[in-house]
Amino acid sequence: MHFSQFYMESLGHASYFVGSEETGEALVLDVRRDVDVYFEEANRQGMRIRYACDTHQHNDYVTGICELPERGDIQLLAGARSELGYAVKGMDDGQRLEMGEVVLEFMHTPGHTPEHISLLVTDRSRGEAPAILLSGGALLVGDIARPDLLGDAEDARRNAGVFCHTLQEKILELPDFVEVYPTHVKGSLCGGSIGSRLSTTVGYERRMNGLLAHLDAADTFVDQCMDLKDLPTVPPYWPRMRRMNVEGPPPLGVLADPPPLAVEDFQRRQREGAVVVDCRSPEAFSAHIPDAINVGIGSSFATWAGSVLPYDRPLVLVLEQPGDLWEVCWQLLRIGYDLPLGWLAGGMLAWRTAGKPIEVLRQWTIRDLREELNRRADLTVLDVRQPAEWTAGHIEGARHISGAEITRRLEEVPAARPVAVICGSGFRSSVVASLLQRQGHRRVANVLGGMTGWMQEGLPVSS
Repeated sequence: MHFSQFYMESLGHASYFVGSEETGEALVLDVRRDVDVYFEEANRQGMRIRYACDTHQHNDYVTGICELPERGDIQLLAGARSELGYAVKGMDDGQRLEMGEVVLEFMHTPGHTPEHISLLVTDRSRGEAPAILLSGGALLVGDIARPDLLGDAEDARRNAGVFCHTLQEKILELPDFVEVYPTHVKGSLCGGSIGSRLSTTVGYERRMNGLLAHLDAADTFVDQCMDLKDLPTVPPYWPRMRRMNVEGPPPLGVLADPPPLAVEDFQRRQREGAVVVDCRSPEAFSAHIPDAINVGIGSSFATWAGSVLPYDRPLVLVLEQPGDLWEVCWQLLRIGYDLPLGWLAGGMLAWRTAGKPIEVLRQWTIRDLREELNRRADLTVLDVRQPAEWTAGHIEGARHISGAEITRRLEEVPAARPVAVICGSGFRSSVVASLLQRQGHRRVANVLGGMTGWMQEGLPVSS
């Protein structure tokens, strides 16, 4: 058996390639939208992708499963309880798929979502005992996937109760030696305390996963699952991902390179309604094109782009360097955006030397923030970190609105007062500060170093 994991840090997502060395057949699971990586792996191994499946209809990214039939004779599979807008073969609980020495057993494992399945993998070249559980969100490294993404609080509580039975009756019935490879891994917002490793075992989680300690008392387990105050805020684009994945995302086909735009063309596109996305670092964004939104390229780009960029407006990009173009494009495509209309040829140097207007976002150090807090009583410190970070320690008197909530809570930030936006380091706060500036807040500062720097200086925090 050949087995490969593909980790995508930007979304905390892992997908899988399982192939038979006897028959050359392969299956890919929880498919990301840029599917070339799977065909490259198939070619390296001398195998052919014959099957593809998603463990559930994801909230956090757009599936690439509908890309695959365009590329070959590939059977799409899904749990029998999935209701999808594209053609799949439904697999019942306990049903098996055999590819030579590889046996894949489909297990209905609801809780994270009602249709959720996991795949139990046996390599008969080694023996008849199961070797791997491809768990999706049913069991994570040090966590389980959150049950609160679909419906209201009552639905979430019901899902948590179902989850308890799934873990007791399906997952923890497996031998301790079974390796567990989840879809939601380090960096995913589908859990509150996902560990940094990319795999685990049933036995290790049985002993070390705190959420599993209360399975014998179902009410206690449900109450623990429903303690949502420290879970990451659900980004506003997630419901749209779920709808796209249920309906079946339109195939991307052949993608054309977004063109470089001369300064005048770029400015014209902005005047016609395109949103300028400045993908440079917060420090570089100090001087920027008026009304630009800063989402720096990096491991969190997709989450924050999806949290603040509109879907109904075209995008144009400002890049640090032209080589960043397709990294940005793929991160946008993976969360359901269209390709940008283009990017600024020559970058900000071309814009500045053309004599075009420039807007400034003030960048404060920790020392600047401390001095301003001592000097003026009307300064609003806006903390945009996740709830658990806020609970662990924040500046006395700060206002908390997590970055994922900012677009629907903008009116809570007083426009008449100066605002200092702070996060953990200065990345998320720059996103929010740029959005506030775009909305008309003229006395906005981004705090570089964030709460990490504040605590390193030994300055006081409240919790």
